Amino acid sequence: MAGGAEVVSEYRELAVDSAFIELDRVEKVFDVRKKTGFLKRERREVRAVDSISFTVPRGEMVGYIGPNGAGKSTTIKMLTGILTPSGGRLRVAGIDPSRERSRLAHRIGVVFGQRTTLWWDLPLIDSYRLMHRMYRIPDGRYRENLDRLVELLELGELLDVPVRQLSLGQRMRGDIAAALLHDPEVLYLDEPTIGLDVVSKAKVREFLRELNTDNGTTVLLTTHDLQDIEQLCSRVMVIDHGRMMYDGALTGLHEAGESERILVVDLERELPPIEAPPPARVVKVDGPRQWLAFPAAASAAPLVARIAAEYPLVDLSVREPDIEAVIAKMYAERATA
Repeated sequence: MAGGAEVVSEYRELAVDSAFIELDRVEKVFDVRKKTGFLKRERREVRAVDSISFTVPRGEMVGYIGPNGAGKSTTIKMLTGILTPSGGRLRVAGIDPSRERSRLAHRIGVVFGQRTTLWWDLPLIDSYRLMHRMYRIPDGRYRENLDRLVELLELGELLDVPVRQLSLGQRMRGDIAAALLHDPEVLYLDEPTIGLDVVSKAKVREFLRELNTDNGTTVLLTTHDLQDIEQLCSRVMVIDHGRMMYDGALTGLHEAGESERILVVDLERELPPIEAPPPARVVKVDGPRQWLAFPAAASAAPLVARIAAEYPLVDLSVREPDIEAVIAKMYAERATA
């Protein structure tokens, strides 16, 4: 599969005036100095983002994924104006983020999964009151937005709790509300479900889905959890070593990387390997537990239905493919092409 400028995307043909977020050959290079002796230091350049180009129309929810160190967070920081690109052109709603960061701040919301924008020792409601003043949100609009977000994210019992006493899932919901109080047109989410339990993940995903559908909020989502992408995004972009590897539908990504899901089946008793219809196949048997691999782009429903009808089933679960493994396969295909 071709990479970089050769990546063929069904989305690249969008008209320029439809691009709410636009990157054209954007680069970010860091100077890194490494100690090599008692008084010697070696200087080298690290290209965190390497000639990335893409557009996102207003109202689209896009997954932006890749392994650790791929350049995802660096891209987000350039889109918010925290970092200045080393080269190329970048615009959000027609604004250059690094030149007009304050102006852009009123039109964007940002959630970093591993860092909070809330005041650690203050009750949650006090953080919201401070943001009310910082963003100069009209009183009526602030109260309306706060009431709506508190209800949707189930924050009512948490408003008077100091942020440091909140669980990770509670704090994440609090951060999402904080990012949306001023009605941003675009929301950047960097690992918004990291460390959350299944129930908290489901709540956050449902809220984001409603936000995008009802408000038309543009969302750029970075995550290592492919279920986030599958449930929320129709389009996914893969970045690795600062370069665009793929831009298109999630099904196409699975096909390009030949990725597989694993169906873990617990039977009532130890049995011979399950006779699964191709292309599904048994990859491991350990007593009454069996592991079956099947293409990630395929639905698990027919396979599950057949096993449930023909075997004494106790429990089953589906394990999603690891994004690093998908990208590794894409690289292997490019190397042998």
